[in-house]
Amino acid sequence: MHTRKPIVAGQFYPAGGEACLAEVQACIASATLPEQLPASIVAGVVPHAGWTFSGALAALVFSAIRHRRPGVATVVISGAAHGYLGAQPAVDDSDAWETPLGTVALDGPLRESLARQDVVTIDAPAHRREHSIEVQIPLIQHMLPEARILPVIVPPLETAVAFGAALAEAAAQTQTDAVYIGSSDLTHYGPRYAFTPQGVGAPGLRWAHEVNDRAFIDLALAVEPERLLAQAVENGSACGPGAVAATLAAVRRLGTKTGTLLAHTNSNEIMHRKMGMTSRDSVGYAALVF
Repeated sequence: MHTRKPIVAGQFYPAGGEACLAEVQACIASATLPEQLPASIVAGVVPHAGWTFSGALAALVFSAIRHRRPGVATVVISGAAHGYLGAQPAVDDSDAWETPLGTVALDGPLRESLARQDVVTIDAPAHRREHSIEVQIPLIQHMLPEARILPVIVPPLETAVAFGAALAEAAAQTQTDAVYIGSSDLTHYGPRYAFTPQGVGAPGLRWAHEVNDRAFIDLALAVEPERLLAQAVENGSACGPGAVAATLAAVRRLGTKTGTLLAHTNSNEIMHRKMGMTSRDSVGYAALVF
């Protein structure tokens, strides 16, 4: 069996099994679901920073899915293309992925269906150094222990939208009970990221959170994948707009017209709350379900 090994365990989340499980449980404990959730959840958007910053928001989305669909069979995770430069979405060829909590199997039949439609390329090296999907896996293993996964890196190109629509079709054709996840952080603002269109300091950070992030969130909530992709690329409002656009295209194909925002914060707010300090730089994080 070909198994992908973890590459950011010990950096983005704990490398030891007991420590990893304890951190997963801490993320879940800090993730309070709202009283009102959609009656049925087909998809979500999660951030992918280190768990100190984004773990609670990711856990919030998976908690909502567990609450509504505890027996879901497959979690399709569209990840950001931080280093992948291909034109087509890239699916991993592994049989399983390993984390400190054990292994989780990939959904081979769904992968093969997508490959036959020529909407993905099977490319293991594309996944070798990518963290945006990996950081979600221990949460899924603990919260949706019966689920398989299908990890796909999605570049910020028009192929993302075509892939998302084909993904929903392929799941229907293979009778796969799937939920669709898009993994993306939001605006990376500040000198560290060479992105300061509104200047350095509080006004710029406020713009990143209240204007730039919010424009991306609103287009996601309205299930508008084409506009979201175009505006994110133009405005620098997300690092994984292709992943989110693909997820929204699947959502639209399933007939869901609106989403629910569970939480929106940023690294500067979290740093101030947890560490009592702030920074000139900040990254936005949001948790959404559809």
